[in-house]
Amino acid sequence: MRVERNWRAQRDKETRSGRIAAIAPRAPVPVAGRVSFTRPNETSILQLSSWAAGICRLVLIIQGGVLATEMTPTALFSRDQGLIGQLVSMLPLLLVAGCASYGLRPLNPSATLSARSERTLDPALLDRTVRTIAPRAEPSDVKLDRLSLFAAILLFDPKVEAARAAVETAKAQARADRKAPGPVLTLTSEYANDPATRSPWLLGGVIDVPIDAGGRRAARLTASESAVLVARYSFAETLWAERMAVRRALIDRMIAQRQAELANAITVLRDRQVAVLERKVAAGDMARSELVQAKLAQAAAQRLGSDAAARRIEADRSISGLLGFSETALAKLELSWDGFETPPSDPLATIGHDDRMQAITARSNVLKALASYDQAEANLRGEVARQFPAIVVSPGYTWERGLVKLPLSIGLSLPPLDLNRAGIAAATARRLEAGKQVEAEIAAGAALLDATILERRQASDMLERIRKADLPGARQLAAQADAALRLGSIDTSEWAIAQIGMLQFQLSELDALARVLAADAALEDALQRPLEGPELMIDNMRAGVTP
Repeated sequence: MRVERNWRAQRDKETRSGRIAAIAPRAPVPVAGRVSFTRPNETSILQLSSWAAGICRLVLIIQGGVLATEMTPTALFSRDQGLIGQLVSMLPLLLVAGCASYGLRPLNPSATLSARSERTLDPALLDRTVRTIAPRAEPSDVKLDRLSLFAAILLFDPKVEAARAAVETAKAQARADRKAPGPVLTLTSEYANDPATRSPWLLGGVIDVPIDAGGRRAARLTASESAVLVARYSFAETLWAERMAVRRALIDRMIAQRQAELANAITVLRDRQVAVLERKVAAGDMARSELVQAKLAQAAAQRLGSDAAARRIEADRSISGLLGFSETALAKLELSWDGFETPPSDPLATIGHDDRMQAITARSNVLKALASYDQAEANLRGEVARQFPAIVVSPGYTWERGLVKLPLSIGLSLPPLDLNRAGIAAATARRLEAGKQVEAEIAAGAALLDATILERRQASDMLERIRKADLPGARQLAAQADAALRLGSIDTSEWAIAQIGMLQFQLSELDALARVLAADAALEDALQRPLEGPELMIDNMRAGVTP
C-alpha cells in the first residue's frame, strides 16, 4: 500500500508539471535539484525605473529560454525585440562613458628653463615649512640657516621633487597591481544551410575569467609593496644626499668668504711691503732680488684672494642649483650658520656604540637594499607558484538552432616543460645578489664610520694645536711688531712681515676648521642623522612634505 501511495504522489506531481507547462510555457518546469525562478508581478515592475524594469524583463527572457526549452526561437526573440535592441544599442555608450580619457601633455624645455630663472624664494613659505617640521624653531626672517635650507630642499629641490614623483608612481602601480586581470569575452556565430533544423543560426559567447588567487597574486602584491618601499627609501636617500650637498657647499662658501677677507688683508700688507722695498732698492740700500721675492709673494696673495672669491661664487652657484633657483634670487637672502667657528669637541659623545651600529643598519641605502631583497624574495615566490597550472573558468551561452545551452569549462595554463625550473633558478640568483648587496651596503657604512671617526679626531687635534699654540704665538709677534713700529725700531717692511705671519696662521686655522667641518659632515653622512645644529629640532617629517 505504501508503494502504491508513492506511485500516486509521483503521478500527481508529473500531472501538475504538465499542466503548468501547458498553461504557461514561459514558467519553468519544476525539476529535482534545480532552483525555480518566479516572475515578478506587474506591481513590482512598475515600482522600478524603466531601465530596471527592462533588465528584469530581459532576465525573464533568459530564464524562460534556459528552463522552458519548449519555447520556439521566434517567441524567444520577438516578444521583447525592442527592449533587447535598446539595451544593445546603449551598451557601447555605457562602456565608453566608463572609460578614462587621454590628454596630451607635452613638455617645453624652454618654458621650464624660463620658469627656473624667474623663480623666487618666498621667506614666508619657508618659515611656514620650518614651523611645520620643527615647531620649536624660531623664525629666521631673511636669513637662511641650515634648517631653512633643509626646508627649501623639501619644497624646491628638483631631484627631491623627482624622487617624490617616483614614490607616487610606485604607489599608483601598487594600486593597479591589486586589480585582478580582466576577463576575455569571445563571441561566436555560425550559419548552416540545413532545412532539417528550425533555424540555420548558432549564436554564443564565452567569458574566460582567470582565477587571481594563491601564490601568484600574493607574490605580485608583495613585490609591488616592496617597490613602494624601495621608492620611499630612494626618496630618503635623495633627500639626504641633497641635504649633505647643500651643507658641504655652505661650508665651502663660508670658508671661502673668510679666506678671501684674509687674502685681501695680506694683499694690502704685501703692497705696503713692496712699496717700502722699492724705495730701498731705488736708494741703493737693498738688493733687487729681495724686491723680486716680495713681488712674488704679492702676486701669490692676490691669486689666493682671487681663488677664494671664485670658490665662494662656485659655492653660491652650487647652492642655487641644488635648490632650483637662480643665483640672483639666492643673493637676496643672507646665509647664516650659528656657531660655525666653534664646532663641538666630540659630536659622538652622546651616541654609544650600539646606537652607532643601529644607525648604520638604519641608513636609507641599507633599508633600500633590504626592500629590494624582499622584492626579489616575492619574485622568487611568484616563480615557484608558476610551476603549477593557472586556472581559467569559462562560462558561456549558446543558442544552437532553437536549443539553448549553458557550457562551462575550466582551462589550465600549464607551466613550461621544465616546470619553470629555469625561472626559479634565475629568481634564486637575483635573491642571492640582493642579499650580497645588503651585506655590501652594511660593510661600506661601517667602514665609512670608522674612517670618519679617525679623521675627525686628527682634524680636531690639528685645529686645537693651531688655536692654542701657533696662533697665539703669531699674535704675540704681531703685537710686538706694532710696539716696535711705534718706537721706530723697525720699518714698515719688517712690521708687515709680522702681520702677514699672523694672517697666514689664521689661514691655517681656517684650513683646519674646514677639515673639522668636513669630518663632521662625513660623520653625519655615515650615520645619516644630524649630530648638531638646528636640524636636531626636526620632529615632524610627515606633515605633507614627504610622501
